Amino acid sequence: MAAALQPQHDPLALAGMDDVMFGRWVGLLEQRTGVVVAPQRKPFLVSAVRARMREVGYGNFNQYLEHISTPGAGAVEWATLVDRLTVHETRFFRHSPSFELIRQRWLPERLASGLTSVHAWSVGCASGEEAWSLAMVLHQGLLGHGSKLQFGITASDVSAAAVATARAAVYPRARLEEIPPLYRAEYIEMQGEAAFTPIASIRKRVAFARVNLIEAAAAPLQRLNLIFCQNVLIYFARERRRELLDGLAGLLEPGGLLLIGPGEVNGWSHPGLTRVIGQGTLAYQRRD
Repeated sequence: MAAALQPQHDPLALAGMDDVMFGRWVGLLEQRTGVVVAPQRKPFLVSAVRARMREVGYGNFNQYLEHISTPGAGAVEWATLVDRLTVHETRFFRHSPSFELIRQRWLPERLASGLTSVHAWSVGCASGEEAWSLAMVLHQGLLGHGSKLQFGITASDVSAAAVATARAAVYPRARLEEIPPLYRAEYIEMQGEAAFTPIASIRKRVAFARVNLIEAAAAPLQRLNLIFCQNVLIYFARERRRELLDGLAGLLEPGGLLLIGPGEVNGWSHPGLTRVIGQGTLAYQRRD
């Protein structure tokens, strides 16, 4: 791969990234992904970019930036770098109050009002744990309400590598402890002694796609009953967060629920949504 990139080496320039160059990198990331890198995160950015530059043989931040900025020629390398720069830390049932709000309140209320199917979107699904957790909750909640009730989940992330891991759906045995016993017993099967995967009836309900949240308006998603968007907005500028939330609100069906990570946005409201009060959660419902 290094030969294909044909970099010109400048070992001295690899020693540091000045504020002007840092600003150019920050600008490119925000323009293309919406992600904002704060000044205090400069060491992380420099370390991640430098590590990738060494792998492909670049010794100059400017030359590497120009390469990945080039339409066409730098697209593959840009995709690889984004995988290195985006954080994929997650776990099964990461924020239990949000899942409980779905299971105990929202889903029973919607079923009582005549809901016949659920189409959900897991935004920023990383390596898939959130999407699989959501699938377990929905399946369990729909049990006993008739065979005609169906659900499907679209799960997306900006990272191609994360989406590939999510789609494979094989996780180390140690991660089983993250899954509550009820769901673990019903929806998990072992893959040998060292790994596990969700059962087939759950896996067929989730489809994964590489989607950048800032381009969500162009994604073929509409008439959603549930949007789960947690630990995603924190990477965007505050003014951009409100724009993104307005866009997500427009995708909801009447009665649909938008779940955000607590603390990710303050003071946001939408004329078509009502705040759903629940301990430890930040949720909004589309008015019927």
